[in-house]
Amino acid sequence: MGTEHEYSLNDADLVPLPITDRVIESIHGSLVNEFRYGSVNVCKELQKHVIELVPSTPHTSLASMERALYDGLTRFRQATGGRYAMLGLGMHPFLTLDQTSWWDHEDLDFYEEFDRLFGLRQHGWLNIQALQVNIHYENEGNMLGMFDRLRSLIPFLVAVTASSPMVEGRLTGVMDNRLLYYRKNQERVPLICHGLIPERLSSMRQHDEILESIYAELRAIGGHGLCHEWIDSRGVVIRPHRECLELRACDEQECLRSDMAVTAFVLSLLRADLELETDRDSLLDMNEAAIRRGTSSCRPELLRLYGKAFDAATAEERSYLPIVRERIEEGSVAEVVSGRIKDGEDAAEVFKGLASCLRDNRPL
Repeated sequence: MGTEHEYSLNDADLVPLPITDRVIESIHGSLVNEFRYGSVNVCKELQKHVIELVPSTPHTSLASMERALYDGLTRFRQATGGRYAMLGLGMHPFLTLDQTSWWDHEDLDFYEEFDRLFGLRQHGWLNIQALQVNIHYENEGNMLGMFDRLRSLIPFLVAVTASSPMVEGRLTGVMDNRLLYYRKNQERVPLICHGLIPERLSSMRQHDEILESIYAELRAIGGHGLCHEWIDSRGVVIRPHRECLELRACDEQECLRSDMAVTAFVLSLLRADLELETDRDSLLDMNEAAIRRGTSSCRPELLRLYGKAFDAATAEERSYLPIVRERIEEGSVAEVVSGRIKDGEDAAEVFKGLASCLRDNRPL
């Protein structure tokens, strides 16, 4: 398994800083898209105010992966002299679109094509941060089984990980604004995101046929340069060249320990004895409710899933799962944050507190 973590770089007042190219060059000595830095790879993202950290090798232990990631995060902060406040979450809560831009070095030709076809200057491109969980599969049968289960779990995982309640400094009443914007960012070709919930798959050949349908629609509007497997933007996607499934539906959390708790929940649910909804229309309705209301949309079902997950979990996974139970019972990060701000807490101070959660690896 492996995870991918996206963090904004900000000044002390959480004003986003579109300087990741300068930061990468200052640490690595040259301007590159990605470089190994101890136990992590430091990667650029499309947004110039966002940096991505990825374990430099796959892991079989959540605890070792957490240690590797936190060591990498700490070393990265030290390398920048602690000058920047870093923030996780699914979106930057205060960013306005004039405060950032997209990566304008290597891969610029892809981004220019995305911009021409879809328009990059929107929150669905320039202000989203996901927690990505990558899960290895052994063979086609194993892949199809996990894929089918993950697609049915998307609404529940969206509910428990929602962490983007604010856009441009305003609470919107929606718990996962990232996904509201993300699912629209390529709506000129709806098949690319497909409402986040993919179809059930019966074979890898069917998956390949879906990709070819996407490529045909892209070619019809002059998007020949985007016809690669990474164009697939659904909530869970297949990466055959790496023999893994990518779960992309989850908001980044406030700290790495919480990210590991979400990962433990996902892994244990893949082993659990479950009966899940498979009808796509029903899943779309459930996901809409999860996006808008978080855990309050499905708390009894989440508690049932948690019990099944705990029964199927390893000892290590069980050490992380109580964080998920607390999210289910007390609300996702978005629900807790929204409640605090509505109760009169200053929004800037609330989010500065979440930045300190990331720095100290301390769950909310």
